[in-house]
Amino acid sequence: MDLGELHGSGAGGRITRADIIRAAGTAAKPVSSDGRTKASPLARKLAAESGIDIAKVPGSGRNGTVRAADVREATQTPSEPPSAQTRSLPSAQEQALPAVGRSRKETDRTGTARLMARSKREIPHFYLSTTIDMGTALDWMRDRNTALPLSERLIPAALMLKAVACAAEEVPELNGHWIDDAFVPARQVRLGVAVALRQGGLVVPALGEAEHRSLPEVMSSLKDLVSRARRGRLRASETADPSITITSLGDQGVECVFGVIYPPQVALVGLGRVIERPAAVNGLLGVRPTLTATLSLDHRAANGATGARFLNCLDRLLQRPEEL
Repeated sequence: MDLGELHGSGAGGRITRADIIRAAGTAAKPVSSDGRTKASPLARKLAAESGIDIAKVPGSGRNGTVRAADVREATQTPSEPPSAQTRSLPSAQEQALPAVGRSRKETDRTGTARLMARSKREIPHFYLSTTIDMGTALDWMRDRNTALPLSERLIPAALMLKAVACAAEEVPELNGHWIDDAFVPARQVRLGVAVALRQGGLVVPALGEAEHRSLPEVMSSLKDLVSRARRGRLRASETADPSITITSLGDQGVECVFGVIYPPQVALVGLGRVIERPAAVNGLLGVRPTLTATLSLDHRAANGATGARFLNCLDRLLQRPEEL
């Protein structure tokens, strides 16, 4: 294809940058005297970092020289993008390449750092929070636990996880992934649970279909996942494709958590510790156990009204623990 063939192919008969790149792609690749593809030093550096064969990148510079902008465009617009519905989502561990010669602890920290830096760089975060009265839920849990052996008793975290999973099912706009500039809802709730490792780093195993499990099943699965995560015994399938993540630091005394979203998810729920605070109930002042729940949201996929609906749903569910 030459420029004569390009005439009239762009909008309004004008030659566009895309037309020029297509033409360059069909022409013979220009090479320098040493046989290498003509490219700027920055273009070569970007291509090397991105793992792209620079000989296959159409050049838009003088005499077909590959520029940095050409490499960036090639990395952003692959020739055959996978379908958003069929793409396999990488786990948090797979999204960061391990560094050669580093310890497991250093590698875990580096992987988490890269993923979180990407999240804050690419995702327009905004945050919502609410205070939930936990009196009804804790009273119900204590009454239930009195009739159970110690090994089968529930802890507040089980109630919270089940409530978050049920809220994600009721508000599906937050249960899914942002892929190819669009929100793709997940087919089921796969609740990612952030687990801090004793040697450092973070892992997020996924609890599948928690919204359909009984509270004892959620409790048992939670204990098993946390135990095996800290021993490095998780299966690959258990860290793949979480659709929404929960992070809780209440057991460490933290009152409020504003977390960073795990891409490509669009929401993260943060839970603090249950604290007794003064509260007005039916016109009377008293002391109630309360929980601060926060929601980190991707503004590309959700707005404040959607987030508020999720938090209201979470509050309602925790006021009816017998229905969880």
